[in-house]
Amino acid sequence: MTEESEAEPVVVLKGESPVVLGMPHVGTRVPPEIFRRLNAEGQVLRDADWRVDRLYESLLPGATTVRATFHRYVIDANRDPSGASLYPGRNTTGLIPATNFDGAPIWRLGEEPDAPETARRLKRYHAAYHRALSAEIARVRAERGIVVLYDCHSIRSRIPHLFDGLLPDLNIGTNDGRTAAPEIEAAARDAAAASGYSHVVNGRFKGGWTTRHYGAPEAGVHAIQMELAQRRYLASEEPPFDYDEERAGRLRETLRNILVAIEEVALRISAGGQRRGAR
Repeated sequence: MTEESEAEPVVVLKGESPVVLGMPHVGTRVPPEIFRRLNAEGQVLRDADWRVDRLYESLLPGATTVRATFHRYVIDANRDPSGASLYPGRNTTGLIPATNFDGAPIWRLGEEPDAPETARRLKRYHAAYHRALSAEIARVRAERGIVVLYDCHSIRSRIPHLFDGLLPDLNIGTNDGRTAAPEIEAAARDAAAASGYSHVVNGRFKGGWTTRHYGAPEAGVHAIQMELAQRRYLASEEPPFDYDEERAGRLRETLRNILVAIEEVALRISAGGQRRGAR
């Protein structure tokens, strides 16, 4: 799960679709000097969005993908760089998490990152990811007249520290409708409803910092987060977090339908805007 030397913090695959897939939490790389500071629980790297890049691979031809390679314990690319909480008053994890999702410490005593270390990681990792993501959003918006940032996530199905009970299979977030046009949210919701999977819109997960930061429907930039329950595509939600081909195959069909529906709506919105502009 670690690398002997640091790789590039972000990998970009450019496409011509109006849809950009953001993947801030699929990375599992941790530089050795940081890995040594994690305690035994931290070194499990439990809270990655395990295999999500594989799950979405080739689902929407032409989609741009922006993928972080570093683990969220290095720094969380889906958190406000100021450190402000996404969910004030509720349990969550921070910019550099002090605990895992269960509330258990992940750093060796006395090895917790300090302010200078946080600033270094912000520059090296967080800023690099968002520089790449911003560039692709701007490029696609310029080329297509519209862009939909679809932020890809997954999480364990039961985490009492974060939420009650069993998480729905598909959790769609638009920050209560602020980050995407109603018809784009509806396209995702309706495709999810037709799938047979349980789903919710703007439930426990309303969209992280990425969705909230970039979503500006009035400017032609729409953002939507999809948080998946890992039980629907992993063999187990415990190490080694193996991919289950049968479970994943079924889920991939649903995710393909959702992405295609979003893309079709985005193209219609863009075409309508271009026609209005031509008059």
